Amino acid sequence: MSIDLVFGADNLHGPLTGIGRYAYELARRLERHDDIARVRYFSLGRWVVSPLDELERPTPSLPIANVTVLKEVLAKQLWAVKCYNALSPVLLAWRLRELSAREVYHSPSFFAPVCKAQKVVTVHDLSHEISPQFHPPARVELMGAALPRSLAITDHVITVSETVRVEVIERYSISPDRVSAIHLAADASYRPHTLEMLTPAMSALGLRPGNYCLFVGTVEPRKNVKRLVEAYAALPADLRADCPLVIAGGPGWNSADIHEAIAKGVEAGWLRYLSFVEQRWLPALYAGARLMAYPSLYEGFGLPIVEAMASGTPVLTSNVSCMPEVAGGAALLVTPTSVEELVEGLRMCLTDTHWQEQAAQNGLVRASQLSWDRCAEMTVQVYESVLS
Repeated sequence: MSIDLVFGADNLHGPLTGIGRYAYELARRLERHDDIARVRYFSLGRWVVSPLDELERPTPSLPIANVTVLKEVLAKQLWAVKCYNALSPVLLAWRLRELSAREVYHSPSFFAPVCKAQKVVTVHDLSHEISPQFHPPARVELMGAALPRSLAITDHVITVSETVRVEVIERYSISPDRVSAIHLAADASYRPHTLEMLTPAMSALGLRPGNYCLFVGTVEPRKNVKRLVEAYAALPADLRADCPLVIAGGPGWNSADIHEAIAKGVEAGWLRYLSFVEQRWLPALYAGARLMAYPSLYEGFGLPIVEAMASGTPVLTSNVSCMPEVAGGAALLVTPTSVEELVEGLRMCLTDTHWQEQAAQNGLVRASQLSWDRCAEMTVQVYESVLS
C-alpha cells in the first residue's frame, strides 16, 4: 500500500523530551518506510518544511523558536486556552480543507483536527483526568475540553502502553478494536559504556562512574522527586557520601517545595542537581550510574526506565500505573507513596552487587525487546487498517 501521510509537527522542536522524542524517532522512520509514499508536516496551523532537518541545526530559526515559546506561555493562561478551544477547530479545518479520505493525518500528541483524511491520534497518558492536581488548571481545562472532541472524530487511537489503552477504552467508551498499544523504545545511543567512553561526560559533569544514583525527569510533583529526596536523606550517611543522588531535569510546574528539599541535600553534600542535561551527555550519564531511581506516581510510558535498562543500569521504579508493564520484570518495584519502602529499596539496590549484576542483565534483555523500528512498523499497520 502507498500511503500519503500528514504528520503533526507541533512537538518537533528542540530540546527533544517526551512526546517530542517520540514524534522525532517515528517521523525519521516513516520518511524511509517503503509503504509511505509521501510525508508532509503540519504545525500550529501551517505547513512546515523539513522539521527533522531543522532539529539537526545547531540553532533553530527564530520564527520556529519564538512560536514555540509563545505557545508554551499561552498554554498556562486560562483565557488563552478557552480562546484556543473555541477557535482552533475552525482554523485547522479551513487550513486542511483540501485533504481527502485517501490520506492519513497522524497527530502524535493527543489532538486530531477536523478534516476529511483518516485520523490517527497518539494518546500518551490521561494524567489530567486521573491526577489533575499534578497539572496547571489551564492544562486541565485544555485537555478536558479538547481530548474528548478529538477522540470523537478519530478513526484510530494509539497509546504508548497497554495501561493507557485500558484507561482510554474505559473512560471514553471507545471500541477496543479502535485502540492499539504501541510501546516506545530507547535510542541506539543508550548502551553500556566502557570507562573510556564515560570519561568525557563524567569529567564535564563532575561525577564518578558507578558512584551515584540517578533520577532523570522533569522536577514536578507527579515524578515524586520530593519523596525520593526524603528517602535518600534517610539512608546511612556513609552510603550517601559514597554514592550521592544526582537529579537531572528542568523545573516543572508547582515545584518550589521540591527544589527547597533538593537545595538542602545539595547543601549537605549528598545531592547533585544538574537541571537540564544536554542530549550529548545523557547516554553516559545513564550508563555511569549505579542505579536509576524512578519512583513516579503516574506515567503513560516512562521512557527513562527503558533508557536506563538499555544502558546496562539497574532500575528501581514504582509498582503502579504503567511502570511494571514497561519494566517487564527487570526492575525492583516499590510503592511510590511509602518513604519507608523507598528507603529500603534504595539501600538494597545500592549495596547488593549480586542484584545489581542480575538487574543490569535483565534490563538489557527487556530493553532489547523494544525498538523504534518496531514502533514505526506497527504504526504503519494502523495507517493501513484505517485506509482499508
